Amino acid sequence: MTPITEVDGRRVALSNLEKVLYPETGFTKGELVHYYATTAAVLLPHLRDRAMSFLRFPDGPDGQRFFAKNVPPGTPEWVTTAEVPRSEGPARMVVVQDLASLVWAANLVTEFHTHQWLVRSPQEADRLVFDLDPGAPATIVDCCEVALWLRERLAADGIEAYAKTAGSKGLHLLAAVRGASSERTSEYAKRLAVEAERAMPRLVVHRMTKSLRPGKVFVDWSQNAARKTTAAPYTLRARPAPLVSAPVRWAEVEECREPGTLEFLAGDIEARVREHGDLLAPLLDAGRSVPLP
Repeated sequence: MTPITEVDGRRVALSNLEKVLYPETGFTKGELVHYYATTAAVLLPHLRDRAMSFLRFPDGPDGQRFFAKNVPPGTPEWVTTAEVPRSEGPARMVVVQDLASLVWAANLVTEFHTHQWLVRSPQEADRLVFDLDPGAPATIVDCCEVALWLRERLAADGIEAYAKTAGSKGLHLLAAVRGASSERTSEYAKRLAVEAERAMPRLVVHRMTKSLRPGKVFVDWSQNAARKTTAAPYTLRARPAPLVSAPVRWAEVEECREPGTLEFLAGDIEARVREHGDLLAPLLDAGRSVPLP
């Protein structure tokens, strides 16, 4: 029989909690659900009011992986959903607003991916994002060098950037913005990616063409498109080990000298939050968002 737990007055079915999802470490589905539940205080604020894409990996990272953008079959009626615009017509997506919905979604075994806009105002971006993706033999060390350049370039425009690991190979930079469409935000991000390539031609590429990427950091500006979603802060990733897309301090970026330096497992996050709080909390303060130049 599928166990039922009660979360804030909601009945949530949990299944296969002893199933090992990450054979490299023995990390189970039960541990995944526990991680999301105990990280909710810092995770939920970054999910609320945002349409959600789920990257599901029910048999672990080595099994089938697939994106679920529409509301999954069997979604409880108490889970918030919202109609969102798409080029092919409006669709309905999940919005994870509370702990019960988070635990329900965790039971699906998922990465959480969000848009750079809120469901109440899909015509206006409130996040600027750069996804720094290293092409071997480039590593996270090279991503950190590029991130520091972008931080200074953004600061010149009055924009404060914050960093988190991708939870895979690279690094994400985020900033709180206002008053611009996703199209304009994408144009601005592309302009800075091109500037970065001109400033560091041996290290940076702004085009996705795979033949251009070995040994360089791809500055992916296209994540700002209205249709795109990016791995949310604190989400687990479908990697060989339970790596997390974890916020990092700029001092850690500056001191990154070895590949693997900025890798954080699910078990590392509680202590980091206890020590530093939510390093991305400023992104949630609407008063700190700035207009694009």
